[in-house]
Amino acid sequence: MAEELFTPHNIIVTGGCGFIGSNFVHYVYNNHPDVHVTVLDALTYAGNLENIRGILGDRVEFVHGNICDAELLDKIVPGHDAIVHYAAESHNDNSIANPEPFLKTNVEGTFRLLEAARKYDVRYHHVSTDEVYGDLALDDPAKFTERTPYHPSSPYSSTKASSDLLVRAWHRTFGIRATISNCSNNYGPFQHVEKFIPRQITNILEGLRPKLYGNGENVRDWIHTDDHSTGVWTILTKGRLGETYLIGADGERNNITVLRDILTVMGKSPDAFDWVKDRPGHDRRYAIDSTKLRTELGWKPTHTDFQKGLEQTIKWYTDNRAWWEPAKAATEAKYKQQGQ
Repeated sequence: MAEELFTPHNIIVTGGCGFIGSNFVHYVYNNHPDVHVTVLDALTYAGNLENIRGILGDRVEFVHGNICDAELLDKIVPGHDAIVHYAAESHNDNSIANPEPFLKTNVEGTFRLLEAARKYDVRYHHVSTDEVYGDLALDDPAKFTERTPYHPSSPYSSTKASSDLLVRAWHRTFGIRATISNCSNNYGPFQHVEKFIPRQITNILEGLRPKLYGNGENVRDWIHTDDHSTGVWTILTKGRLGETYLIGADGERNNITVLRDILTVMGKSPDAFDWVKDRPGHDRRYAIDSTKLRTELGWKPTHTDFQKGLEQTIKWYTDNRAWWEPAKAATEAKYKQQGQ
């Protein structure tokens, strides 16, 4: 059974200028008018103040700073009743090229936030990834559940696994009021062009041929970022303390299918792409069983038509070139340097 409903009024959202974090800030702003949000973001390459500029004001406040800055946390955490922790280095390719920022942000940053939550008795929700579980065989009917052993493959996923374990330890040892969610691959507006779906869309818009790793059979479990936001809010307000909940929308598709869908929607041949060398340690398949979240807390996804969601996402990138064009050239140059 769920515990008594938690009703937050003043929350900190770390990484609230990033893709998933900014969509969560918009969700809270649009659906919970009695909640004030303080966005804490370091504005690394993946954070963009434009993602939330339109809602800054009385109910959404921005603080430019790093989650590893304990003095800053001492200033801003008191007076809040919850921290929702989205801030992370999250791109697998970057973690393979240089793991150090992932250790700093994902492990040390989580430690600093947990210590602040402990010091000021603030509820804490930890946003994580299904990649902590490693991967599944392509022909395996199983899905990840909350009981799946951790088996991370990349520097990125291993640092997220480390941070999850810190949260569990701080809950058990120090009594931190904490919950964890592990979510599958998100898609939707405001996603950085280095990620799979926006990279393909923006390549086509720029007249470049999309690129596909390996044989394209790797399977990802896609969820619209709006559904992720409602899942996190449900866990924050209804979840049992110390528990982990998986957020997924039964959106399994292999990469070549997604790419061909994008090409088709954008009026191109489904074969108008180039194959590139596979990523080292590339996970084969992710799949989430979100039964616990649905049955215990009554959550369900609403964006269950992937094709429609993909079409809306393509339209957003088509209509918002000014948002992504500044980052595009540097992103492609970095990929080219890595041979991808």
